[in-house]
Amino acid sequence: MLASTVLAAALAGCGTSPVKTVSTTLFGGANSPYLSGYIGNVVADEPQAAMVARDVLARGGNAADAAAALGMSLAVTLPSRASMGAGGACLAYRPGDTQGGRAFLFTPVAGATAANAGAAAGGERVDRPAAVPMLARGLYLMHLRYGSVEFGETLSPALGLARNGMTVSRGLANDLAAVEAPLLADPGARALFSRNDGRILTEGDTLVQSHLAGVLEQIRSVGVGDLYNGALAASFVAGSQAAGGGLVSADLRGAVPAETQPLTVISRGTTVAFLPPPADGGLGSAVAYRALSAGGQAGQVGQATVAAWRARAAEAHDADDLVAQAQAVLESGNVPGGGTLPHLPASTSFAVVDRHGGAVACALTMDNLFGTGRLAGSTGIVIAASPQRLPRPLLTAAIASQGRGFRAAVTGSGQNDAADAVAAELQQVLAGQDPGARPVTANGRINAISCPNGLPGGEGSCVGGTDARGSGLAVGSE
Repeated sequence: MLASTVLAAALAGCGTSPVKTVSTTLFGGANSPYLSGYIGNVVADEPQAAMVARDVLARGGNAADAAAALGMSLAVTLPSRASMGAGGACLAYRPGDTQGGRAFLFTPVAGATAANAGAAAGGERVDRPAAVPMLARGLYLMHLRYGSVEFGETLSPALGLARNGMTVSRGLANDLAAVEAPLLADPGARALFSRNDGRILTEGDTLVQSHLAGVLEQIRSVGVGDLYNGALAASFVAGSQAAGGGLVSADLRGAVPAETQPLTVISRGTTVAFLPPPADGGLGSAVAYRALSAGGQAGQVGQATVAAWRARAAEAHDADDLVAQAQAVLESGNVPGGGTLPHLPASTSFAVVDRHGGAVACALTMDNLFGTGRLAGSTGIVIAASPQRLPRPLLTAAIASQGRGFRAAVTGSGQNDAADAVAAELQQVLAGQDPGARPVTANGRINAISCPNGLPGGEGSCVGGTDARGSGLAVGSE
């Protein structure tokens, strides 16, 4: 999984349709074509990362290339919800995929020492247990299966943003303001997220992350494995222990993502794939979507389903076994009702579709705004919080296809009712409404892409939308 793998060659070779090109630079490397015509759509909660993905598509990259670049860029532009320490889950689809594509699960994992407060291996106090950094490994696996270039190429945009500086967006500024006092109480976080006058960064300020740039450069040069079993791993472990996170080398070596089948619902010739447990928000969305398709009313079916699933405490031998159990629950129609969820950790989501109908939809989380609120020493990585000390996040995403054509992708955040928001938005866009036309739940925030005529075949007919109450960006062009 962590081997240095050379995938298909240059992005210049992607695609079969004639295109106009101009000389430009791809990922800071050799010249490659800049496509004209429909290139795809991107929706995300952070505009700079969304534009990174759009540029990848414009230079001939496919959806997995763009999604990997977007996810790694979020580690720079939105570290409150998706730093390099984060975890998450993705769905990936290409035309012709059976059962709606594949699911890639890299949800937050607790370290062995961090599971209980105490002393780490080096004697440091574990007062803020950490999660293992899963983002790079998860995106690497997804890209290994669906990407068209070497993974290292997708890191160049994030590296540039970290090294040269990025503009603090409204979303990041809001998150900084929400946790200003505890965040600035940590010397490392204060040095990174405060201005010269000691006040917290605000919208429009410039944030330079030189240490994080060094990490990204090392991964680009040596490979993702270095963060889990190399020099970067040693630096991260030392930084985690000094910050009270308690991670040890075995935690990083042993935490690997899983690839499995998604949950599926087939209705009126449309196959909808949902994230499966442990990203159990997908199960909530699947049950709520099936209820809406049968004529039910929007409500809290998704939240109640997740609450019941978590109370059930399903046991499984592996990821495929867990998916099979969840699919059986979905198909039985006898999902236990009632129940609510506690206040859940913040998350973020995005979706990408390319001009050939390939698509990726992801949800990411730090298990808390800014995770533990501390940095892992010289790595500059904001450490995610251990999932054993906080409620599990609700991660949900869906991709709809019809025959060999992509139809829609919907992702959600907004904590407790994210699952219901994805289900309601999916039903609306498949019925012909524009994505993001109106809020679908009180707190759920959606990102959605709809291709009413399907891709491939409906070229140029797709539209994206983000929740108007958020500060995200939907972009796509001809």
